[in-house]
Amino acid sequence: MFKKILLPIDPAEPAFADAAIEKAVTFAKDYGAKIHLVAVCPEVQTFVASQLPEGFQEKEVAETRSTLDEIIAKMGLAGGVVDSQVRIGSVYHEVLEEAQAADCDLILMTSHKPGLSTYFIGSNAAHIVRHAPCSVMVLR
Repeated sequence: MFKKILLPIDPAEPAFADAAIEKAVTFAKDYGAKIHLVAVCPEVQTFVASQLPEGFQEKEVAETRSTLDEIIAKMGLAGGVVDSQVRIGSVYHEVLEEAQAADCDLILMTSHKPGLSTYFIGSNAAHIVRHAPCSVMVLR
């Protein structure tokens, strides 16, 4: 079925991805798929960075890596089945680039409750669905 699954994780709400993690683990066990986690930290603009403590962005990235490592440990899969990447930028842009760079054939993600402008799925999920280089499964 799928060989490599990209699983975006929101570093601010890692538990929000629990349903997607569970589905990805099932795919890994049933079909021998590999899982590639990606978390995107928002880029801190220069004018904002001057007001933050020195090394703020680096600390945020390190904490996000730690969060991904904890998620991987809880998945209970054999070594080499799951890897991860932390990127900096806008969520949908970085997820799309990572899907292509990691040669993923499925993006498996959850979607936040949408507002009126994105009635069926959240805005990041909508961008990813429209522009993905591979199949996308959105869990609500």
